[in-house]
Amino acid sequence: MNKIYAQALLLASLLPAAAVQAALPTYDYKVVRSYPHDTQAFTEGLLYRDGFLYESTGLNGKSSIRKVDLASGKILQSKDIPPQYFGEGLTDWGDTLVGLTWQTQTGFVFDLKTFEMKSQFAYPGEGWGLTHNGKELIMSDGTATLRFLDPKTFLEVRRVKVTADGIAVNQLNELEVVEGEIFANIWHTSTIARIDPASGKITGWIDFGKLYPDAGKGQNGENVMNGIAYDPVKKRLFVTGKLWPKIYEVNIVPRK
Repeated sequence: MNKIYAQALLLASLLPAAAVQAALPTYDYKVVRSYPHDTQAFTEGLLYRDGFLYESTGLNGKSSIRKVDLASGKILQSKDIPPQYFGEGLTDWGDTLVGLTWQTQTGFVFDLKTFEMKSQFAYPGEGWGLTHNGKELIMSDGTATLRFLDPKTFLEVRRVKVTADGIAVNQLNELEVVEGEIFANIWHTSTIARIDPASGKITGWIDFGKLYPDAGKGQNGENVMNGIAYDPVKKRLFVTGKLWPKIYEVNIVPRK
């Protein structure tokens, strides 16, 4: 069985489905360039805006949000999240950054320029990944569900179930909207799912299995791929992982 399909279906606690192999394409990648990344950053959220990367990190007592210079990897600005919170997904909205926490059902709104905490909001369940489509915030919670939130009230507007040929795919993690699609890391794999936001159907898998050979071998196996950012102006895609030494700029290409 194709490794990518096997990973996704195993995480969903499902039986192998050979039919999915023929229906959903697997994509490869080409590395355009690599950039330094803080090996102490337990990456949970990543985004690109106005020439800089913004990153959120996890772990209780080590969680933060950061503004990072892409070329050098230098942390230009940072703010610690209170130690009782495990930082998760991060996105921008207007002149703010919006961040989630894992199991404390609390989100934070930060001023984009100063990182001052402006407000907080509540949501049920766990917080994992966060992005937006220009109208709504899009949130993952570790299941096969994507929640769409009103960016002013943070109330849930709708939700979609993510499936591969009708089979639910769990463990959706960090998210990024890329040219109208949702790209989602699948936790504990080196796989990104390409998701149609209207239907929740996965349209293909991107196999990053050879990108960083030490993925999953350190920090109790948690230094896995997690982090997707997109520059819509220059059409650049960036990926990284928790505690990884590099951020990679990549092009997605069909598998031959």
